[in-house]
Amino acid sequence: MTATTPPLPSFPPGFLWGVATSAQQIEGAVDQDGRGRSVWDAFTAEPGRVKDGTTSATACDHYHRYREDVGLIHGLGVDAYRFSISWPRVLPTGSGAVNHRGLDFYDRLVDELCAQGVRPVPTLFHWDTPLALEEAGGWLSRDTAERFAEYAAVVAARLGDRVTKWITINEPAEHTLLGHAIGEHAPGHRLIFGALPAAHHQLLGHGLALRALRAAGADDVGIANSHGPTWPASDAQEDRDAADFYDLLLNRLFADPVLTGRYPDGIADLLPGDVAADLEIIAGPVDWYGVNFYAPTKVGAPGPASTEYGGLTLPAELPFAPRQIEGRPVTDFGWPVVPESLTELLTAFRDRYGDRLPPVVITENGCSYEGLDDQDRIAYLDGHLRALHGALTAGVDVRGYFVWSLMDNFEWAEGYTQRFGLVHVDYETQERTPKASYHWLREALRTLR
Repeated sequence: MTATTPPLPSFPPGFLWGVATSAQQIEGAVDQDGRGRSVWDAFTAEPGRVKDGTTSATACDHYHRYREDVGLIHGLGVDAYRFSISWPRVLPTGSGAVNHRGLDFYDRLVDELCAQGVRPVPTLFHWDTPLALEEAGGWLSRDTAERFAEYAAVVAARLGDRVTKWITINEPAEHTLLGHAIGEHAPGHRLIFGALPAAHHQLLGHGLALRALRAAGADDVGIANSHGPTWPASDAQEDRDAADFYDLLLNRLFADPVLTGRYPDGIADLLPGDVAADLEIIAGPVDWYGVNFYAPTKVGAPGPASTEYGGLTLPAELPFAPRQIEGRPVTDFGWPVVPESLTELLTAFRDRYGDRLPPVVITENGCSYEGLDDQDRIAYLDGHLRALHGALTAGVDVRGYFVWSLMDNFEWAEGYTQRFGLVHVDYETQERTPKASYHWLREALRTLR
């Protein structure tokens, strides 16, 4: 940022500002107070699964340090905290008897947030499937969607008197592609297109959980899907076809069913069960639509070998291959920084879905950079906030924005090698240190509001 940078624009009154985390990435205490094992506990125990050989057994020790972390959120001055609830902490085997000691933790967390004037926004599923359910078929089985709805009802019964804004499922696209299609994430399946039932059953789980939340009186419910513009690597037909297919998987496979009650052409024929009946459940009206956004993707036709991109190894069997976007800075994760593509994405969604698109909330946006004086993160956030305001100016109904993430954490298969936080975490001492970006955002909120 420079002295000549113009002031940030102001957003409408009531716009929701927040920060986000997830249970598996920050809580630790994986074997305490009756918590069951998750798929990520099992996955990280397998040698070679995580880049630095670490696990999330301790992570940021948020389970014991949540009061300190809520204090950091309050000190930042945001309105809301998006966190996730650990399904195996509440229902150790995914169903059956409730682990009240685990549910008590979220009771305490929500009470602390409310006492500090921070709105709690829980996500019911952020990839930590109870291991017992995974061993019974996981999201490849329809039964998991039914169990998820039961779990949603349990959580809503305990927290619904203080929680009014809910998220059902986070990023089913990534959980399907990375966890079930190419095996880079838990549960580690390499099914390629055999992973599609996991996509359908997560969406069904969303719809069933939505019904359970409605039955508990919730009237502010959304889903958090990841999206981004897809750019063809060239005008060649094979590259355009590859980009179209990638765009279908990322931007339509999970949005179309929720917003229109239909799958893209040809997809329903590949899915199990009575898809038409399931779509009626999946398309239950949401109150808002969550978008997790990080970067656009350039896509071309696949080559004869696997592709390395963004820390992932994508097999040659996939009918597309991500390419580097030239001429743009990249984060420590190697992701391109293209703020204006957020405006492009949101206006494209408005044009595609019209009045079927409810108000939008940016449920994740952030970047990985080392260092306490994280000027690159400040530049990233500044650019994306301006791009978000550009979408508002273009007529997109955006109601909120959550930074990923409050603090550095366990970054899935990358372990602790990537730092997305506004707050630095020393994993040896668990000392929290707000970064320059934390202080910048605290001051920026004065203008943004």
